Amino acid sequence: MEDVGARRGLPQPSRVKDKRPAPRQITAEQIVRDARSQQEEIAKPPVSKIADREELAEYQLKKRREFEDLVRRMRWSPGVWTKYAKFEESQQDFERARSVWERALEVDYRNRSMWLKYAEMEMRNRFVNHARNVWDRAVTLLPMIDQFWYKYIHMEEMLGNVAGARQIFERWLKWTPEYQAWRAYIKMELRYNEVERARKLYKRYVGCCNTADAWIEFAKFEMRAKQRENARGVYEKAVQELIGDLIPPEPEGVEEEKNVQEFYDEASKLLLAFASFEILCGEMDRARAIYSFALHTLPSSHAPKIEAARVALEKQYGTSSGVEVAVLIQRRRKYEEQVKADPHDYDAWFDLVRLEEQGGNIERIRSTFQEVVQHPPPMAQNGGSIAAHDKMRWKRFVYLWIEYALFEEIMADDLTKANQVYRGIISMIPHKRFTFAKLWINAAEALIRTKDLPGTRKLLGQAVGLNPSKTKILDFYVDFELQLGNISRCRKILESALSRSQTSAATWIKFSKLESELEEDERARAILDLAIQQEELDSPELVWKHYIDFEIQMGEREKARALYEQLLSRTSHVKVWISYAAFEAAPITNELEYDDLKSRELRVLRAREVFKRGHSYLRGNEPHAKHECVALLEAWESFEMEAAQGNNDSVWVKEVNALMPRRVKRRRLVEDSDIMEDYYEYIFPDEAAALPNLKLLEAAQRWKRQKLAGEGTRPDTALLEGANDVPEEKTTDGG
Repeated sequence: MEDVGARRGLPQPSRVKDKRPAPRQITAEQIVRDARSQQEEIAKPPVSKIADREELAEYQLKKRREFEDLVRRMRWSPGVWTKYAKFEESQQDFERARSVWERALEVDYRNRSMWLKYAEMEMRNRFVNHARNVWDRAVTLLPMIDQFWYKYIHMEEMLGNVAGARQIFERWLKWTPEYQAWRAYIKMELRYNEVERARKLYKRYVGCCNTADAWIEFAKFEMRAKQRENARGVYEKAVQELIGDLIPPEPEGVEEEKNVQEFYDEASKLLLAFASFEILCGEMDRARAIYSFALHTLPSSHAPKIEAARVALEKQYGTSSGVEVAVLIQRRRKYEEQVKADPHDYDAWFDLVRLEEQGGNIERIRSTFQEVVQHPPPMAQNGGSIAAHDKMRWKRFVYLWIEYALFEEIMADDLTKANQVYRGIISMIPHKRFTFAKLWINAAEALIRTKDLPGTRKLLGQAVGLNPSKTKILDFYVDFELQLGNISRCRKILESALSRSQTSAATWIKFSKLESELEEDERARAILDLAIQQEELDSPELVWKHYIDFEIQMGEREKARALYEQLLSRTSHVKVWISYAAFEAAPITNELEYDDLKSRELRVLRAREVFKRGHSYLRGNEPHAKHECVALLEAWESFEMEAAQGNNDSVWVKEVNALMPRRVKRRRLVEDSDIMEDYYEYIFPDEAAALPNLKLLEAAQRWKRQKLAGEGTRPDTALLEGANDVPEEKTTDGG
């Protein structure tokens, strides 16, 4: 086939016929050397030497003409003027150099580099007065460039003219510069040990720059001078001047809000520094007072930093109780911010309540509870069922009420108040949509502790009437009356509950257990008879199980057997068959003393008959319930093994094993896709006849596996082997 690249006329890569290394290797160094050897040498200009004044004048004239041409063409280029001036300086013609700089400044006097280089030229060549003149003109024309002032002052200080440097600083301060100018002035005075001058400057500084940093720096200056009282006076003056009555300006916009925030930041910084100063002086009480003032006056956004500093103080210098109080205040602030951000965050409310309980202040705990109960969870007004997350929030809310009631009863020792709390939450909950059994039970127990039995009965009656399906409330009510010995009232309660909700299996079972405990067996049996006759029960299997267990406990094997038969007439679930067989295999209470070999053999026969019936029913009436049938056969096999005392050669064990299905692997299409998936299916012996090719396929598959394993088994030998040894078969639904 003709190559596509050749057909399109594209160049084809050459094929290397000999891939051995060349005898002479070419390196990068060799390539560069060859290239340089072919270059022509550039002729260097001759070195000219100036021998006399005429040649010098000629050279200077030539260079000046070049520079004049340049500045004429590039008048706004600072580099050209700088080179021109430096040339004149190199020729020691300072008048011409000054003339060049002056001409450059006439072009652009705002260029700071021009002024700096001009003044540096004068200083470099020791023209001090000329340099002063340049700096004076620079700071006059451009007073907001701090670099000129610093350079000017530095020159005067290097010359030892401290008085002149002070005059320059005073000129500079008239322009209200940044705080760096004040600090530089103060540092200069301190370099010459002028402490009083520095103190006066600090007073002027804080009067001009009323910021926390300025006041703190002033106080630190006094501390370095070992004047503690002066430093304390500075802090007190700062609090008075900077914070005042802590009334920030009213914000009227975004910029105003920013200013208010900056005001609080400055106040927080100053108070923290003041407290640190008092700690350094050993005045812990003063520091605590400052922290308390800051916490009570500053916004909550600044509280974490202040509380952390207070906790650190207590940990280092305070007692254990002081540390606990500081930590409590810090955590309280945190939880209060959480509940303020989300009033329905009941976990945060729980944490806050627990914290207040640790503090032990009864009134504070009560006020916290009263605040939280004012925030019930929101709920949709559609009148339907409540969502799961809403139910969970209501549950947390109700637990807070219960905690409130327990607090009033235990910590405040006020049972009357506790009962009022229970009544409050009961009246708040929409019981038609949901309720809480624990709440009703706790409220009833609180009334019992006050010995208000009529009130307890009234409350529990209301609870059962509103919530007939809540078995916990019903059980508590019945147990309460039973402990008082009011049997007739217990029966009335259960009858009333059944009249409201006949579908509650737990209520029927509770009623029968009550009669059984009273040794009223016939009444218990009659109640259970009525229960199993109900067409709609929420858990009918529980009623049947309880009824059968009741008859077994009473030693009524025939009645229990009749119940199993009656249950099988209604349902054919595999668990019923297994339970029935286990019942037949086990002795009951009144048969234990007469349990001889004959009785055991009879029980084995009855149990085996039940297993046979179950297997026949499932295979005959429910052929698709293969997993249930396998579960029945496994239970039957375990039973036969136990009956044969672990003998695998038992006839019945072999018979059950013969009924066991074979598990085969098959493939099928996944719904709504083209993907095939593997699944397992059970093939029972009675189904094997419908698959005539199964044996052949199994033998062929086994032969293939043996061939792949290298055993070399012949196909005809594999066909003669038994097919029952195949654990799995891979087929398709169509095969």
